[in-house]
This record gives sequence, C-alpha cells and structure tokens, in this order.
Amino acid sequence: MTLIHLYKELQPADSFDIRLPHALSTQERQLVTLFYQPLIGAEPISLYLTLWAEAEQMPKQQMTHYYLMNVLGLPIGKVFEARIALEAIGLLHTWKKEDDGERSFLYELIRPLDADSFMKDPLLSMFLFSKIGEQAYRKLRQRFIPSTRDAEFKDVSRAFIDVFKPVSTRIPDDLHADTSRKDTQQKIYPFYFDQFDFELLQAGLSEQLVPASLLTFEVRETIAKLAFLYRLTALDMQKVVILALDDDLGISLERLRKAAADFYKLTVSKEPPKLARVTEPSSVEEPGQKTKDQELQQYLETTPPVQVLRDINNGKEPLQTSVQLAESLIVQHGMPVGVVNALLEYVMLTTDMKLPKKYVETIADHWVRKNIQTAKEAMELARKEHDKYTTWKNKPQSSAKKNSYTKNRREEKVPDWFYKRNEKSEEVLKDTTNTGTTDFEKERQKILEKLGNIQNKVGE
Repeated sequence: MTLIHLYKELQPADSFDIRLPHALSTQERQLVTLFYQPLIGAEPISLYLTLWAEAEQMPKQQMTHYYLMNVLGLPIGKVFEARIALEAIGLLHTWKKEDDGERSFLYELIRPLDADSFMKDPLLSMFLFSKIGEQAYRKLRQRFIPSTRDAEFKDVSRAFIDVFKPVSTRIPDDLHADTSRKDTQQKIYPFYFDQFDFELLQAGLSEQLVPASLLTFEVRETIAKLAFLYRLTALDMQKVVILALDDDLGISLERLRKAAADFYKLTVSKEPPKLARVTEPSSVEEPGQKTKDQELQQYLETTPPVQVLRDINNGKEPLQTSVQLAESLIVQHGMPVGVVNALLEYVMLTTDMKLPKKYVETIADHWVRKNIQTAKEAMELARKEHDKYTTWKNKPQSSAKKNSYTKNRREEKVPDWFYKRNEKSEEVLKDTTNTGTTDFEKERQKILEKLGNIQNKVGE
C-alpha cells in the first residue's frame, strides 16, 4: 500500500467505534504481549491495547483516527499497517461503512487464543518459535501450559448426552442459528485453506485407507496450514497424511503436525521454516532515486502535523493555537495529513513563519474544492496559484518575494528547516525571525551548500 493511495483506505478524519463483545482478562493481556507481540511487533499491540482501553470506557463516544495518531505517536500510514497486522493475526475484525462520502469503521476486538490452542496451531507455533528461539519458547510452554496429569488418573468426565436428553419443545424459526453460512465455525484467525487442492490430495489416497470422512474441517484446515508452512504440494501432503495414520487408521492433528515436520526435514531442510511479513510493491521510488522535492513530499505524507510544526520551528514546541488549527483541518474538514502539512509549510514560508488562521482556511477551502489528496498535488498547486494566494493575504508581499518562492520551488530547493529538524541545537534561525524581510532565495542557496554534508539526514 503506497502512501500516495492510502487515502483510499484510511484517513485521520475517518471516525470509528469499538466493539468489545466480552471483557478481556489480565491473563489475556499477558498472552497478547508474550505470544502475539513477537509475531507482529510493538505498534500493532499498542493499537490493540489502546482500543481495548477505550472500549472499556463508559460512556463510549465516537472518535477519529487522528486521536489514535496522537495517542500512539504514529502517522496514519503506520496506524493502518498496525490495523491490518491485527486483522491478519486474528485479534481484530474491521467493518467499514460509507455514507454520503463520509467513511466510518467499526473495530471488533477478538479474544486471543489460549496458550494451548496457540501452540497447537502449526503456523502460529512455528512463527513464534522462529521469532523467540527454543529456550524462550520452552519457558512460555512451562509458564502457560500446565504439566500433564499423572498417568494413574483417567478421565471420567460425563459428556453432554450422558446427562441431558432432548425434549419436544419447539424453538421459533427466527431464533434458530443461521446454519447456512459457511463460516458457522469460528476461525481462530483468517486463513484461506480452501485454496489448497483437496481434490488432488484425495485423488491419490485410497478411499479404503483414508476415507473421506477422516478429512474433517479441523483436519482439512490443518493440512492446508501445514502445506502453506512447509511449502508442500498436494502430492507431498498425500505422503504426509499416510505417515500420520495411526494403528486404527485414524488421523490426529498432532500426528499430522509431526508427520509434516518429519517429511520436511527428510526432503527439504533440517532447519525449521520461517514466516515473513508480506510487503506490497510500492510505486514510490527508492530513497537513492528520489529528488530533494520527493524526499520532502514523503516526509510531509508520513509525519504528524505537530511534528512538522515542531521541525519548522527548529525543534521548539508549537503554540496550541497552531496545533488546533492543524487538527481542525484534518478532523473537521477531512483533509489528508500530507496536504495539511504541505499547507502549513507553504503558509509559514510565505508569511515569515506565521500561521494566519483566516489565510490558512482560505487556501484550505480552495484545496478541498480542488480535491487535493496528496502532498505532491498540494505543492504543485501552491506553485501554480502562488500569485493568487499572495493577493489573499492581509498584507501583500513584494513581487520579489513572490517570484523567489515560485522560482525556488521549481528548482526543488528544500527549505532549511527540513534538514535541521533532527538537530538538537537550541539556536533560533536568525534569517527566519526577521519580520517581513526573509530572503528565500538566499536561504535556499545556503541549503544547497550544506546538502553535501547533511544529505544522509534527509530520510531519518
């Protein structure tokens, strides 16, 4: 998912509600931290715990994703990546609604698997093992999974049908569960096991040796997961299934897992397989191929407005009025973060580091009507309409200043604050604090002289 097209999926102004079908326990919080965090990282888990905490709040209120950006300290792109990681691992179910151009989401938090189910799952257990190593994996098993009971004891628990019997009470049709749905059995996490070629698998298995009745839903799902994990074909899995048969010609999930692991060691590698995050191809050029203008565009797309204000002001905290102005553009007017950042940067550079609210909102209204969605589009429009925007200001600037900004943007000379944003110096830039006399051409020429020394800081 490229940042340029992220607005089609998620924007800070999009609202959301949270559904917590059941209370989550302290034990489950530990499972999320110790079992799931090694797999998907700290940012998705922080999002999960934040949604969890908000869901327990009473009374509940609808929020926007800009709130999540502030709480997590992440740009909208990172919030989106954290969300889809939670969806993939089975901790979050997302619903979307669009009404009159407004988009809202419903986030349903899913209970984490218990430790026993997690470690019995072939994908999750192997994924965790590859992330934390054998020693840490054994410690988790010892901590969360009780030791086996004494062999002298046997299970004498009664089954449901041993205690209860059916009666002739009729249940109204509208109260019956919908059994027509294919997903009546809740999946522990999204996995498309139907993509596995079960017809080819069964074609090579004798019906007498492996009757179709043995391939239950759980067995089929485990077969598909093991084939995915070990990258085995349907023909390979025929051998695995035969190896997994017990003396009574039955198939247990545990024997399937062991048979697949043994077959993999014998035919592929003695090293256990690993799972890696899928990264979608991006249309954005590699860092080494970007122009200075493109580097600035990416920075504006991926950085919260508060940080942009801080960077432009040489690391100093922005005034609350400036922060509120940026938030209103995002939350109330639905402007993308990259566009708001480009607007803040343009106005501050053309008004001697000021943010006149009326002037900002006038340009913002123009950009909203022009449906500007990216920082690149905003910067190009600012260059094109620079003369018009200058006439909108309360105090018109000289033609020299107008031509300087347009000329410099065309030459892709990045403003000084962008390169100084990571420096810890407390010194205030003198050339950006002189009232109404800033020479942008002179400033940008200074930047070009420094590029050779500080180029490596641009992508930080």
